[in-house]
Amino acid sequence: QLMHLHEFFFFNDTATTEIYTEQIVGSVRCVQETGINAEYMGKILKLIFCKGSSSKMSDKHDLSYYLKCMVGGAMACGLTHAFVTPLDLVKCRRQVDPQLYKSLFQGFSKIKAADGFGGLYLGWAPTLVGYSLQGLGKFGFYEVFKDVYANALGYENAVKYQTIGYSISSACAEVIADLLLCPFEAVKVRVQTSLPGTFPTQFGTAFSKIKGDEGVNGLYKGIAPLWARQVPYTIVKFVFFEKTVQAFYKHIFTQPKETYSKATQLSVTFMSGYIAGVLCAIVSHPADTMVSKINNMKQASSTLDAVKKIYGDIGFRGLWSGLGTRIIMVGTLTGLQWWIYDRFKTCLLYTSDAADDLLCVDLGGRRIIKKKKLMQMHEL
Repeated sequence: QLMHLHEFFFFNDTATTEIYTEQIVGSVRCVQETGINAEYMGKILKLIFCKGSSSKMSDKHDLSYYLKCMVGGAMACGLTHAFVTPLDLVKCRRQVDPQLYKSLFQGFSKIKAADGFGGLYLGWAPTLVGYSLQGLGKFGFYEVFKDVYANALGYENAVKYQTIGYSISSACAEVIADLLLCPFEAVKVRVQTSLPGTFPTQFGTAFSKIKGDEGVNGLYKGIAPLWARQVPYTIVKFVFFEKTVQAFYKHIFTQPKETYSKATQLSVTFMSGYIAGVLCAIVSHPADTMVSKINNMKQASSTLDAVKKIYGDIGFRGLWSGLGTRIIMVGTLTGLQWWIYDRFKTCLLYTSDAADDLLCVDLGGRRIIKKKKLMQMHEL
């Protein structure tokens, strides 16, 4: 009965659980009548109700929890995108001018020969700022929307339609994240793809020039293709990541997850993220090409007119230019992002965030705490 109450209290708020006060009292009387040790009873009740004073993230999804998820997301996206700036630089330039470099490695060689090693990191500053803000919105609001979705449907339906929940939550989060990213993406692309000497390469100067010459529209003219790129990308990123992790623990690492070391769990996280990233790159690449092309254009009467002109110039085949480079880039990015985010949450939580066993259903990070508490109860 106490185990049942623990399950109930875990998935319901305080106001709802007040209705079940009589059940609690009944459980206590039952324990008293059967003569179970009072210390044992106290430990169980503590597991059910105690919020704890630890600095670790708790199962209470409050503002503090969401802010920590946002910090983890900012670290995961900002650091990884800045790290792979050389890949992004060659990819963007090949999308704008497919004849510029014959291959990824030729691109590296030519850039390094012309501008030195530092030239490979052209545009790193708007990349770091923009994708840190995007990660903040993507991961933070994903956790928020998962809770909104779960609370709106109720526990049973949230479990039943879990994949739909992942998809809706990630899509909603990405719409917000891209509003934060778009101005910095515009600056990054213009800095990386403009002919030498025709556009400033310093972050602040470049940002001011676009805003001064084109206004806010110049910073947000790529928002529609950015959504077209990022929303499908993020749905695949979250849904396929979750499913891939589950497949790893079902078919390859078949022992209980908690029996594997943290290093093994985080390796599964990285591998699952990389596989999801390859799929992300494929489904979002045509829109990514459009983003690079549009942001490279100095003026456009409208986004729709720009898209029509670009497609007329490059055709369907041209939309896939630079795909190989982007698969390497996005696969690495996504694997590292999930590794960093999972590692960050592992430091603040009790175990890895990657898909737990059937005992623990993900409703926005709750599976971790739930599993820990249930393990503690079984140990008692």
